[in-house]
Order: sequence, then structure tokens, then C-alpha cells
Amino acid sequence: MTETQTSLLNDKKLYLYIDGKHVQTEQTIPVYHKYTGEVIANIAKASKHHVDQAVSAAEKNFNTDKLTAFQRSAILSKAADLMEERRKDFELSLVKEVGKTQKDAAGELDRTINTIRLSSEEAKRIAGEMIPLQATEGADNRLGFTIRVPKGVIGVITPFNYPLLLGVHKIAPALAAGNTIVIKPATTTPLATFQLVDLLEEAGLPKGYINIVTGAGSEVGEWLLEDERIAMYTFTGSGEVGRHIKERSGLRPVALELGNNSPNIVHSDADLELAAKLTASRSFHNAGQACIAVQRLYVHQSSLNDFTERYLHYVQQLKVGDPEIAETDVGPMISEKEAIRSEKWVNEAIEQGAKSLLPVKREGALLFPTVLVNTKPEMKVVCKEVFAPIVCIIPYQDIEEAFLCANQSEYGLQAGIFTRDLQLAMRAAKVLQYGGVIINDVSTYRNDVMPYGGVKNSGIGKEGPHYAIQEMTDERMVVMNL
Repeated sequence: MTETQTSLLNDKKLYLYIDGKHVQTEQTIPVYHKYTGEVIANIAKASKHHVDQAVSAAEKNFNTDKLTAFQRSAILSKAADLMEERRKDFELSLVKEVGKTQKDAAGELDRTINTIRLSSEEAKRIAGEMIPLQATEGADNRLGFTIRVPKGVIGVITPFNYPLLLGVHKIAPALAAGNTIVIKPATTTPLATFQLVDLLEEAGLPKGYINIVTGAGSEVGEWLLEDERIAMYTFTGSGEVGRHIKERSGLRPVALELGNNSPNIVHSDADLELAAKLTASRSFHNAGQACIAVQRLYVHQSSLNDFTERYLHYVQQLKVGDPEIAETDVGPMISEKEAIRSEKWVNEAIEQGAKSLLPVKREGALLFPTVLVNTKPEMKVVCKEVFAPIVCIIPYQDIEEAFLCANQSEYGLQAGIFTRDLQLAMRAAKVLQYGGVIINDVSTYRNDVMPYGGVKNSGIGKEGPHYAIQEMTDERMVVMNL
């Protein structure tokens, strides 16, 4: 980190960052350590004129300070190298501000660095195509081709659960494509974003290419939506906010990665040991706060008892507690309020006839892994996005029933199925109404090079550097009369 940014973090004050300058505000918002509850920083609360200044800076730099594809690639490559050198600083921020365990924070850093490198490589591959105009009559002297051009100012709004990785999935492709950025990080987890922008500028990114505005989404987010100079919005978060962005953005494009309540099917011919081990390990990482975390486990009736016994064996080995202890597997949720909400959903389900196979236990923001059976489709823990360390095990008699239940959701981000039958696996890929179908692995699997995005109420557009760059550039037709 640079001397300036280190000083800011030590002072526990993080200002707005507009056109390469730190801007103070009258009001601030505290950021808490998610396990201890102590204040670890105070961030600036932006006013409308600050947002206007940030967009003006991004627009000015887009129009006046162009970088070549080679330069953009080199900056991103250097940034990845710097992040690798300083990964412990970033990991510590994630542990404190998100409540991630050291294991989860290290995993997020690995993927973040890889995504920056992938974006660096993609910056050099942006290209159009030749158009065979002479395939039509009267175009003998015409030569046609397309080029891809950056859109301009990209409005980026990032979530609390993966502030670094999901931020980079928007920022790195946007920069690779030649855009400038105004970013609003989640108010509960903004620290890693400031570190990231500081590191990118140290790697050579001109000041003003990225501008940071912090504050409540209902205010800052709304001001960003009102500004017609923003060419595109990219957002990860709730379906409610995503729909609002879609409605307010007009004809401007949006990329929305919204909710899910991931189904995972364990068929009668599955490798039960593999399925139990993978689903148990990925049900509760990041305290279940991942859009593609395992939530609904549909298990064939013939394998139910065997699978459940194996699954519980692995779940009970998970260590819950202080995320700063290296051995911890499950840390706190983002807030005690969210943990209370999740606990309430569990108790509500139990009152309606569900049964918990493990003690229902909460300590502040810590909600211990919860496994429910005897659930009903209308229960919130089944039909809503629970976003907590809660899993429902649901038996089925035949695969058609499993497919039907899996598809009975307003969401469609990713699903998983365990089977040894290749034909069944391919049928699942066609029948399951999801943006991604993961075979013999969990719905949580995401390789950062792949196209990632959902259908139905899970969003619009694709992430993954190559695909995000397509979203963040325009195709321009060029015709030459020779």
C-alpha cells in the first residue's frame, strides 16, 4: 500500500476518492469488525454533489487520457503481481470487515489475482470481425468490418459478501476494455476496495480512472442511476435493488447478478462420499453468504439415510468461531441482525413441522451450521434465498420429481447434480433452468474464466473477463467504399 493509503487506514478514516484526490465529508459511517464488533474504520458519506464530481472525473478521463490495449494489459498484470506480494494485507481486511475465515479470505485472494490476470490477457484480445459485404449485390467495392469500443463511464455497485473478488470481476474487465469507473462499494465492507484502487494506481493506472463514492445505496445508488453520463451499470446484490436498477436505467445496458437458492441433486447412482464431502464443505463457506451456496439438497430416497449420515459427519467437523483463528471454518455473518433474521426463519420452519438435525445455535452474528429435514416448499428456508449457513435435505422418489422441485424457484443462477449416468447428466444440463449446471460438483463451483450469470430473477448478463468485456464494449460497424 502507498504511504497515503496506509495513513488513512491507520487513522481509521477512509474518504471519498475523486479524480485522484481524497475528499472529506461532514458525515461518516462506521465499519465494524464482524466478529468483535469494534469499529475498524469510518468511511465518508457522500452527498449528491460528490457523486456528480466523481462522474465528471470519470467522464473527463475517459475522453482525454486514453490507454492502449498494451498499456491496460500491463497495468493489470502489474496489479496482480503487487496483490500477490501484499496478499496478507488484503486477507486481513476481508477477515475483519467481512468476517471471512482465513481459509475463505485466502481463497478469495487466489481467485481475485487470477481474475486480474485473466483480464490482463483479455485486454490484448479485444477484436472485431470481417463482414462479407460482397455477399450482397451491388457491394463490389465495399469492405466491411467491426471494431469493439469501450462504452464510457461504468457505474459499479458491489456486494458485501465478496467485496474484492466480485469488485474485480467488474473493475478489471471494465479497465481492460478501456472504460473508466465510478464505484460504490457496500458500506459494510468497503476497505478492500480502497486498497484495490490504491494498488491499481501504483501499478500505473492514471488517477481519475476509478472514483470511489461511499454511502447508503438508497442515496448514492440512486444518484448514480440519475446521472445519464453513466453508460452502463453493473451490480451484484438483491433482486429488489436489481429490478429497480433495471427500471431506472432506461435504454442503458445493465449487468445484474442477483439472488439464488441453489438446488443440488444427489441421485441414487451418485458417489455418496464425494457428494457428502463436497456439499458439506461448500454449504457453509463464507457463513453461507454466497449466491450459489448449497441451500436445497434433493437426495434420492434410496440413498437418503446413507447420504445424510455422511453429510452430518463432515458438517460436525467444521469449526465455528473467531475468523482470525486459522483453524476456523465458519465465521460470523455480516451482522447480528442478519443472523437473527436467519435464526427466525429456522424457528419458523420448525414451528411449521421441519426438524433440525443439529442444535439451532446463535451467538451474536455467529449462526452455527443448521441442517433441516421435513421441510415444505412454501417455507422461507426452501423458497427464498436464505443467505446463511442453513441447508435443507429433501428426499425424492424419481428424477423427474427432483427436476420439477429444483425448477420451482423464481431464481436460476446455478444448480448441481451428482450422478454416474452420462445421459442423465446431459439431460439435467438441458432440463434444469439455470445459468450454470454443475455435474458431480456443487452449485458453488465457479471458475473465474467461465461465463457466469443467471436466468429468471437471478439477473441479466454474464461475468467472467472475456464475457464481461463483451458486455462493456459496443460493436461498431465500419464500411469502406474502395
